[in-house]
Amino acid sequence: MARMEDILNLPVQDPPCAEFSAAHITWVKVEGGRQGGDDIALIPFSRVDDFVKGESSNAECPASFRIESRRKRSEGSISKPRVDGYLEYTLYWCSYGPEDYRDCESGLGDGSNFKPTTGKGSRPGRRHMMRGCLCHFTVKRLYTRPLLALIIYNQRNHVDKTGSPCHGILDQDAVGTRAMYAPRISEELRQKVMSMLYVGISLDNIIQHHMEVVQGHGGPHNRDDFLTRNDVRNIERVIRNTSHELHIDDACSVKIWVQRHQKHVFYFQDASASEPFILGIQTDWQLQQMLRHGQNGSVASHSTFGSKKLKYPLSTLLVFDSSRNAIPVAWVITSSLTGQDIHKWVGSLAERLRTKDSRWRLNAFLVDDPSFGFSAIRDAFQCRVLLCVWHVRRAWIRSLLKTCSNIDVQREMFKHLGWILYSSRSVPNAMDAVQEFMEVFVDQSAFMDYFKSQWSPYIESWVSCIRSLPVAGPEPHAAIESYHRRLKYKLFNDQYANFWPRID
Repeated sequence: MARMEDILNLPVQDPPCAEFSAAHITWVKVEGGRQGGDDIALIPFSRVDDFVKGESSNAECPASFRIESRRKRSEGSISKPRVDGYLEYTLYWCSYGPEDYRDCESGLGDGSNFKPTTGKGSRPGRRHMMRGCLCHFTVKRLYTRPLLALIIYNQRNHVDKTGSPCHGILDQDAVGTRAMYAPRISEELRQKVMSMLYVGISLDNIIQHHMEVVQGHGGPHNRDDFLTRNDVRNIERVIRNTSHELHIDDACSVKIWVQRHQKHVFYFQDASASEPFILGIQTDWQLQQMLRHGQNGSVASHSTFGSKKLKYPLSTLLVFDSSRNAIPVAWVITSSLTGQDIHKWVGSLAERLRTKDSRWRLNAFLVDDPSFGFSAIRDAFQCRVLLCVWHVRRAWIRSLLKTCSNIDVQREMFKHLGWILYSSRSVPNAMDAVQEFMEVFVDQSAFMDYFKSQWSPYIESWVSCIRSLPVAGPEPHAAIESYHRRLKYKLFNDQYANFWPRID
């Protein structure tokens, strides 16, 4: 047994898996003090959420740990902190406890005189979940070592006050009921239901579809299979009560959003006279997808979307799954060109990934803008940087089809445009090739007007970029364009036109 005074000598444990539980940690019993006899361990504070998620996925007793109480201190508030003194103190308790309403609901007890064990009231709306579970643990963000968290497991087993299992597959009374499974639906199903509601699928159709899926795999196997109408109504209520306008002033609204969603913000810089506005967003789900599909794979940038309609353009980082679908794994909103300020936020994103998995490595980063800071990307991810010209090709093809009706002329013009881009490595002056192209097809005035206004100022930078970077193959083009079309369909619906001038 270790003494509480020696906790800083314990090893800091950082399991390599994305989520981990008590089974992945070597625990030490502590003697003396208020925590005498409890199990303790040190982990990086940044991985507390991963531990909570891992503990909630216990195969024998699926659970959901809620925050029962929380306290915070500011730095410098204590002159002589204890060795286990905290900046943040959080008590997590299994959602199946600590109160026990099983006797009340079965009619064996007098519900009117029942008093909850913790003095927190009756917790309306959650009585059906209360089975007296005593499993709980405490997390302290150490005052003297703010990057570390001390986990104190007060009760590791999911048992009631008699010491008997009170939910999960080990509880005989729970067999065949929802108490065998986690108390709430998974985040994955919640997102799926939310998506179905957003596109207008009715509650009845969602429930019917879900029942067919459950019957298809032979009946319920987990909490998600018990999706109820109340679950869907609760999600529906969240959508209905959600507003993007948290303040009448757009800038204040954004700051409030950032404050409320700090765990999803990997970089934030407010606009000033000398600095641009930058907001980098990545949800937990996006982080997991980037870790999964980006490992030894590619990340592609889809930049400056909505530069003509939105107040600030939206940039997306994409990964590709086994079916070559593009998955958005981060968003960056900035008032300047994304590539110019990438050095400010790309390091924070890379550090966020390595904090979760120190062995994570990227094979290639695809950029679609010659203004990107390539050296900043190489330094952050230690990978190759490739140029992706999908949107250049797309823009030229669309304009050719619109302004030129002769198929043979379209083909020849596109050949020349490709030659301007791809043959630039062996041509000393790319602008000579551009001038030749304009002279050969001078009769195509509509396209030439478009080309001069939209592309002539940037051709030199594109050609210079192609000379210095390898060009990505055509494989990711279709996936990126498909994402572009879906994003455009979602955001540029005319019913949202009033929202476009606001960042929030």
